[in-house]
Amino acid sequence: MAILELSNIIYTQQNRNIIDDISFSVNEGDFISIVGRSGSGKSTMFKLCSDLINPTSGILFYKDLPFSNYEPSALRKKIAYCFQTPYLFGSTVMDNMSFPFTIRGEKPDMLRIMKLLQQLNLDEFCLKQNNQCLSGGEKQRVALARSMLFRPDILLLDEVTSALDQDNVILMELAIKSFYDEGTTILWITHNFEQSKRHANRIINMEMGKVSFDDNGNGTIDENAGSYEEDIS
Repeated sequence: MAILELSNIIYTQQNRNIIDDISFSVNEGDFISIVGRSGSGKSTMFKLCSDLINPTSGILFYKDLPFSNYEPSALRKKIAYCFQTPYLFGSTVMDNMSFPFTIRGEKPDMLRIMKLLQQLNLDEFCLKQNNQCLSGGEKQRVALARSMLFRPDILLLDEVTSALDQDNVILMELAIKSFYDEGTTILWITHNFEQSKRHANRIINMEMGKVSFDDNGNGTIDENAGSYEEDIS
């Protein structure tokens, strides 16, 4: 069953099609790697999928209904987006862990909070830390934990291991795999060719705002993909 569908999506910026008429479906239980050069439109596609921006033309569907049928806040609770450079709320890590409960009018579940932090190699002492004192990798892990406190149907991951050392990359991958095993559909942008193959059941390649697939509906991978000089993704 398709949980997310993009139908003839075009997104234009400065007279350029950043997303150029793409159509594909994401099924419940998919683990999809999105690969391609910088500037190919991957992050823009995630912003569209999380309802942060609207397409110039085309329709996005969540569970067979157009995005326009949903309240944006309700849709974003079901489709969570973890940015490569995360935005943290408030002043401390605890502010971020409390936020998803606060907007739902609930008391923070400390057992759930601690379980997620431990999965991502963070401990209870980090809860009092100021956001500004965190490393880039710690911010990425806090943002991921925050996104998973209330398990979304779809998790969009944009280069979420880019600031981590190898040990924490492994821990992050294991945590993401556990979220997938619990029933969250995963779409993961990565420039790491080996990482793109490790867990994904489908791979989509993006090139100049378009997507490519092989005969089985799985993406084709360019192992030698480099970077564009201009990154508007």
